Amino acid sequence: MAMLQFFIAVDVTVVNVALPSIGADFGVDGHALTWVVVGYTITGGGLLMLGGRLGDVLGRRRILLLGTTLFGAASVLAGLAPSFAVLVTARLLQGAGEAIALPAAMAVIVLMFPEGPRRSRALSVWAAVASCGLVLGFVVSGIITELLGWRWIFLVSVPFILVVLAAAAVLVPSERPAGSAPLDLPGSLLLVAAPLLFTLGVVEAGEADRALPWPAPVALAGAVAAGALFIRAERRARNPLVPLRFFRNRPRVLANLATALLSAALSTSFLLFTYYLQDRLGAGPLQAGLTMLPLAVSLIVASVLVPRLLGRWGARTCVLAGIGFTVLAMVAIALVSSLAATGLAMVPAMVLIAAGMGFGIVGLQYVAVTGVTEDDAGIASGVQRAADQLGGSAGVTLYVGSGFAPALDGIDPFLATSVLAVAGLAAAGLVARRISMPARRRWPFRAER
Repeated sequence: MAMLQFFIAVDVTVVNVALPSIGADFGVDGHALTWVVVGYTITGGGLLMLGGRLGDVLGRRRILLLGTTLFGAASVLAGLAPSFAVLVTARLLQGAGEAIALPAAMAVIVLMFPEGPRRSRALSVWAAVASCGLVLGFVVSGIITELLGWRWIFLVSVPFILVVLAAAAVLVPSERPAGSAPLDLPGSLLLVAAPLLFTLGVVEAGEADRALPWPAPVALAGAVAAGALFIRAERRARNPLVPLRFFRNRPRVLANLATALLSAALSTSFLLFTYYLQDRLGAGPLQAGLTMLPLAVSLIVASVLVPRLLGRWGARTCVLAGIGFTVLAMVAIALVSSLAATGLAMVPAMVLIAAGMGFGIVGLQYVAVTGVTEDDAGIASGVQRAADQLGGSAGVTLYVGSGFAPALDGIDPFLATSVLAVAGLAAAGLVARRISMPARRRWPFRAER
């Protein structure tokens, strides 16, 4: 399960350093390359809660094998993609495989390890592996792209996925489905369709020489319609993805909204680092990956430091600090770009982004699951993760897609993108300030340490 979690986490960030090489091979520019990033996170975030319900209805072992197989097959398709459209399709399928496999994998861990120290250790390993995968994705991408080519960032995981499939077939026991409640398929499809149409609309709007003017507004209108239909479907569904009672908890709703806005800027910064190092400075993939090593190290330090400070400062203070660090990082990115500084000048921005992610996301996760019960713990966790992934994909689509659009030719794309991200972070700060939690709240795992 940890091996599966590692490679799924790696695939979230491994494409960042490889994007310029992918664009050069397929003749695709920066704003269209956002599809390679957001395709994975949109389907992953949109289908996540459906994946959890599929495990309950059809059996977790069966769904684990299905999702892992889909993820592995999509990885092969991405590595062998003959065109950019096929690559984007493969990334969409990878996200679907993640959404199906990960909830079942986590459920397997929870059920196979009894409550207490053994389960705590197992879940700690699970979380640590995910963090390592996200961090190492930057460096691994540079090494593989430089030495083997970008296609191998997808193909290298295939042998390990085969090991996961063989081990899961032998080690994971089969079980009877836990229930037969109906699946909210319309809600799941609409939750994926809305961000996909939004991405299509933004990318199409950025084309300066588009012969037909109607695709962009039609796609954006379709995104709005899909969002409205999702709300309507959830109100009428017998077993909705997000029960309406969820929205009665004001701090939880505000925390997820702030998560989406903060993740939008954080995901955007990763692409800006890559584009600046490789497109602006002409660094190779390996040099770019090594230059981003301070980001990886800072993320590890933040993951250790923040839980300790959370108990002293309180969740809201940590969240506001994280948003503030991220604002400073976006300002630093714009400043470095305007001065045409060296790659090392981006290191302070990388450290600030790590601090923003550590303080902001961890604090918001704490708020999002505070006060949950056995009845709504799964929903609260699923919504928080979906807000993180869908918020990140929306940010990359809107900020990078708009900032690097040919229609804005003549404006520094790094400056334009950073300004958009700061505006979103200002909204995140206003939302976070309205979270009505005590300024100091005891971190629940502090005593165990």
